Amino acid sequence: MTGKDQGKKQDTSRRGFLKATAIAGAAAAAAPAILRGEEVKRAFKVALIGCGGRGSDALINNHHQAAKNLNKKLGWNLEIQVVATGDFVKGKAEGVGKRYGLGADKCFGGADCYKKVIEAGPEIVLMAQPPVFRPLHFEACIAAGKHVFFEKPSAVDPVGVRRVIKAGEAAKAKKLVVVAGTQRRHSKGYNERWRDIKDGALGRVMGGRVAWNMGWIFSNKDINATKPEQLVGSGAWQLWSEMSGDHICEQHVHNLDIANWYLDAHPLSAAGFGYRIARKAGNMYDFFSGDLEYPKGVHIHSMCRQIGGCWDWVGEEFTYEKNKPNGFKNETPDPYEEPGYEGGDYVAEHAHLLWTLVKEKELNEAQNVAWATAVAIMIRESAYSGQRISWADMYDKLNPKDPKKWFDLQLSPTAEDFEKGDVKMLKDGDIRAPGKA
Repeated sequence: MTGKDQGKKQDTSRRGFLKATAIAGAAAAAAPAILRGEEVKRAFKVALIGCGGRGSDALINNHHQAAKNLNKKLGWNLEIQVVATGDFVKGKAEGVGKRYGLGADKCFGGADCYKKVIEAGPEIVLMAQPPVFRPLHFEACIAAGKHVFFEKPSAVDPVGVRRVIKAGEAAKAKKLVVVAGTQRRHSKGYNERWRDIKDGALGRVMGGRVAWNMGWIFSNKDINATKPEQLVGSGAWQLWSEMSGDHICEQHVHNLDIANWYLDAHPLSAAGFGYRIARKAGNMYDFFSGDLEYPKGVHIHSMCRQIGGCWDWVGEEFTYEKNKPNGFKNETPDPYEEPGYEGGDYVAEHAHLLWTLVKEKELNEAQNVAWATAVAIMIRESAYSGQRISWADMYDKLNPKDPKKWFDLQLSPTAEDFEKGDVKMLKDGDIRAPGKA
């Protein structure tokens, strides 16, 4: 090859390279931002319903921090724009709203505050109102096409559980992202164990125990509520089964969710007991213990207690068919490897929500949290009544031969009662005793 010919070849090669580079650059410029990691720039309009301690923390410390973590880790440029706040007590909504420069006209109060929050035009709604309101508010958010983060538990009775599941199905059809406050599902350690189970490293789950045993965290002074605001405000709602589902729903739901997740099923039945010996305020029990029968003869022992000065243990332990072999490599990928788990589980669940939206992936935890709530309700009602309860009778279909009619159980007052202003006050110490009608 002559020097002249070699020069021509190099020139052609160079022109080809420049042309290819130009084409690639044009394609990258035309591609959606979600394909160009470091160039992602997006502002999310966010609203909060339920501006108490958990709700304000979810927005101020968790949701915003999640966006910052994604920006730092992935080179993104996400911005959170708070457009509305809502709470039964308007003053709470205004208190959170002021942090973001919202005027009083964007901070809503009353039992219908969720409607006004939705009308304010958020893309994402964070929900941390008392559990009695969640099925109704979740339905409304999904009907309006909103992505949702909502705290656990998802309901306080079987009717509410089925409403959440149905709304979750509608969310899936609309390709809306739904993340629940069962944050263990967004923990690296829990996901690693789930992958081991799924990939067969441990064999079957043979049995286990799950628990949330701790001291007092709620008031033990008489409330003597005479107004609806007293049942909802100042954290008093946690003391009433009708408002919170009892502490077995409000707290122990986390551990029950892990049992469902690792067994990839819900229990077939629950037989439980419990009672109230120390509390004065509200109508919650002090402790619960339940035997959960899962498919294939697997039994899980559930226990939860809130009494000071006692043995405490919060966690989950399972017996597996075998030990994990040395050098075992998982086939199932880590679902959150890219966004990561920085900031702890409370932040990670929000990071995974935002990451899923940007990546246009699917994430819908409505059924997961509804099932976990359903299990807590089964144990609670078994303890309250002294009866063994089947999943089929409580959630699948109305059984005419079921004397208790668990399928139709709905606690009162309902969310709709609060909107109508037709709220029957609840009495301190008015508990249900096992063995009585």
